Amino acid sequence: MGCPFCTARPEAILYGDKLIRILIDSYPANRGHLLVVPRRHVESWEELSGEEKWALIKGMELAMEKLRAVLEPDGFNVGMNLGRAAGQTVPHIHLHVIPRWKGDSKNPRGGVRKAVLDLEDENLNMKEKWRKNRLSREEVELLRRAFWTNLSLLD
Repeated sequence: MGCPFCTARPEAILYGDKLIRILIDSYPANRGHLLVVPRRHVESWEELSGEEKWALIKGMELAMEKLRAVLEPDGFNVGMNLGRAAGQTVPHIHLHVIPRWKGDSKNPRGGVRKAVLDLEDENLNMKEKWRKNRLSREEVELLRRAFWTNLSLLD
């Protein structure tokens, strides 16, 4: 099986340029969960060029800008799982941009720290939650259009 990011389904791709792609996460931790992925198949941060690192950061900003415009979240969790010991399951580096809303979690305190505290991620074993967290076709189209309108951050 090939890399799911290198061979992403066209409907999962919201944006792409010469260095990055922004994809809809297949197993969303929350509605609008996006991934910023370098086009080049690279497993670790150290393998990225300086230009690719900068493109990932700009992609994160672009993803947050478009998610704010379309879904109006109250906050974000942003992060990377760097290495298998840190929970990286796809050996192609990627940055998670997860929109958050007040009340979407019983106890959001701690955010990404929960991984280090070894708390179970209840989302990982709940297919019905992934389905619930998936965007509607209309929301995907709104996001896709937003990504290709006013690309101010990339200028």
